[in-house]
Amino acid sequence: LEYATPDLKADSKMVLEAARYDCSALQYAAMELRHNRKFVLEAVLQGGMGLEFAADELRHDRELVLQAVLQDPCAIQFAAEELRRDREVVLAAVQQDGASLGYAAKDFCCD
Repeated sequence: LEYATPDLKADSKMVLEAARYDCSALQYAAMELRHNRKFVLEAVLQGGMGLEFAADELRHDRELVLQAVLQDPCAIQFAAEELRRDREVVLAAVQQDGASLGYAAKDFCCD
C-alpha cells in the first residue's frame, strides 16, 4: 500500500484488505479514511494495533479504543491519555496481558 496510487489509498475496501494481513498498512491510508470512525472501527476489529494510525480524535473515542484493546491489549499504548487511565479500558487490556499495564497512564490508580 505504501506505493499505491492516491486513489487506492482512499479505497476503504483495498486498505482494509491490506490491513487484514498487516495492520501497519493503515499508515498509508488516505487521511480521510484515518479520520473516518466507521472505517477505523472496522480496521481495529481486524487488528487492534491499527489504532496507532487512527486520527488523534479517534484515539479519544472510548468505544473504538476499547474494541482495539479487546483485539490486542497492547493497542492501549496508542489510546489518548485519559483512556489510558480509564479503569475499564485498562482492565480490558490487563485481563488479556498483564504486561499491557505498562502502557497505562503513569498516574493510573487501581482501587
